[in-house]
This record gives sequence, C-alpha cells and structure tokens, in this order.
Amino acid sequence: MLDTRLTDEQSQLRKTVEEFAREVVAPVSYQHDRDKTFPYEVVRGMAEMGLFGLPFPEEYGGMGGDYFALCLALEELARVDQSVAITLEAGCSLGAMPIYRFGTEEQKQEWLPLLTSGQALGAFGLTEPGAGSDAGGTRTTAVLEDGQWRINGSKAFITNSGTDITRLVTATAVTGERPGGRKEISTILVPVPTPGFTAEPAYDKVGWHASDTHPLSFDDVRVPEENLLGERGRGYANFLSILDEGRIAIAALSVGAAQGCVDESVRYARDRHAFGRPIAQNQAISFKLARMEARAMTARATYYDAAAKMLAGLPFKKEAAVAKLVAGEAAMDNARDATQIHGGYGFMNEYVVSRHYRDSKILEVGEGTTEVQLMLIARELGV
Repeated sequence: MLDTRLTDEQSQLRKTVEEFAREVVAPVSYQHDRDKTFPYEVVRGMAEMGLFGLPFPEEYGGMGGDYFALCLALEELARVDQSVAITLEAGCSLGAMPIYRFGTEEQKQEWLPLLTSGQALGAFGLTEPGAGSDAGGTRTTAVLEDGQWRINGSKAFITNSGTDITRLVTATAVTGERPGGRKEISTILVPVPTPGFTAEPAYDKVGWHASDTHPLSFDDVRVPEENLLGERGRGYANFLSILDEGRIAIAALSVGAAQGCVDESVRYARDRHAFGRPIAQNQAISFKLARMEARAMTARATYYDAAAKMLAGLPFKKEAAVAKLVAGEAAMDNARDATQIHGGYGFMNEYVVSRHYRDSKILEVGEGTTEVQLMLIARELGV
C-alpha cells in the first residue's frame, strides 16, 4: 500500500515553502502577471532557501534532498503562482538535472554549484518549431570542426532561456547519421553568452506571464568539443529519460494548481452571500467543491506513487505518464470550476483563479501533451 504520510523533515519543508508562497510570492503575483515581468526578487528568495538545490547532493552545492522534496516545494508554490513554480521546476529538473545525470565530473564541478545555488539558471533546449512531440524530428545541427562544435538551428518554447541570470542552454542537435539513415542526436552545453547564440524576443503567452520563455537561434555557435553532454548519439534518449522524471515534477505542480483552486473557491464560497446565505450552502456549489477536492487528492496520489517508484529504482515511466495526465486534467478542470464559482470575479485577473484558468491549459501540453501521455500508457500496457 502506498504510504502518503510525510516525514517530519518533509512536513517542515512543505510548511516552510507554503509560508514563503503565502508571504512572499502571493503579494507580488498579480503585478508580475499583469506586467509580464520575471520575478527576480522571488527567485532570489527561493535561491536563499536552497530550493534550486533540493534534489542534488551537497558536494555539488545542493541540499542533499531528493526528487520528492522538489515535488513538495513545487506543489506549494503552484497553489499561488504557477509561473514561479515552473521557474523552479525548469531550473532544477530541466536546467541542472541533465548535467547531474549525464555530465562528466568536470562538467558537474563547473556548472552544478552555480545552478543549484540559484545564482544562475539553465535551460533545456529540445523543442523546435517543427519538432515538438516528435522530438526525433530535430533539425538543429552540430558539426565537429577542429575540436569545436559548430551549431546551427533554432529552438522553440524554451523556459528560463532569456533571463538576466541565464548562464547555460543544453541543446539537442543532429551530430551525424546512424546506420539505416536515422539521425544521430547528441546533447551539447552552450554557455550564455556565446557568439551566435540569441534568445529571441519573449513570447506573448496566454498564461505563465511571469515565466521566461523564448525562441532560440544558433548561428554558427562554436563551443569546445568537451561540451558534449553524455555519450555522443545518446542525446535524444537521455532527454527522454529527463522528461520521464520531469513529468512527475509537472504533475506535482499541477496538483498545486488544482489544490489552489479548491482553497480559493472554498474561501470565496463561504464569504460570498446570495439570496441571504453563503453560496457554499447551495448543493450545486458544495458538490462542485467536493469534486474539485477529489480531483486534487487523486492527482496527488498518482505523483506520490510515481515519485516513490522512481526513488526506489523501480520502473516508473507508466506511473509518471499517468500522474502527468491525471494531474494536468485535474488542474484544468478545477480552474474551470473555480472560475465558475467565482462568477464575474473569476473573470478578473487580480483573482488567483483567473490566473489558474489561463495558466493551467499548458499543463495539458508542456513536457508531453495529453495525447503523448495516453500513447505512453498504452505502450506500457503492450497495446
């Protein structure tokens, strides 16, 4: 039976991040969302708390925790601000984790202390304009010439790629051809700044307005041969394994969003009076709240289960896909119901639920669409 009880240490972490989210993140969330500005002061606060180092060993500047600790922090942050949560998620599981999993000792010593401290952000350059779910359609190329990789191509929808503290982009590129004509895809570390690398103007997004997201271009970017991350030709496979882990983190973020919608809606329904009584006393509202809570609890159990299997060294691909699927849909469904409960106020951007309504849709798209999760689950079932 899955044990969902938290240890004293985990409970304290959850409480500490919950207080930070309520006291530091929430008061500035509306302003950053409205102005579409990156919350540098919040990121500094998270860095001082050690959140960017949660799942990494102390020898690399981390906190010596594990991936589940990161998930707990993401859940609490996402209750009040998904943009802040995704900044942490991408910084840890997409920016630093590939180096920790596949880097040489020299690469780890060079980059991890900087990334785990939160003084710098790394980005994960996989998606391209014509290669999203079909990441094997990568067109960016890297040619080895005189001890240097010469990189040309572009990436799309890359989080944390254009901030003032972005110092690294890990990019997939075609480095050759395998027998049978298949592409050989490798992973290369590109320090920021590097001549020829450009973070193009930020996207005008539906949601996650305070999260940094850019298209990237590589125009004869040259980096040393030793910037190859992991084995040559294993870049695509390695990034897929990173995405498996990342889906658990995104599920945790989604659960936070789903639970945040419950929290806000319960408060509103108790305070809002119509026809002489709190609207929470109307069965139509109370049943809607009950379903929202059920979704959040179910989704939380799925990511707890996936994280437990991952940390135990057991296969977790199916569990991660289930968690991402269930939690992403829970966040979107709860955001829709929360907006309905808030009525006209739910349509006003200063209300948290309106931001969840806009933000949550990407949770059914990013790091593998709902359809990709269904495909993965079906494949794991052998069909």
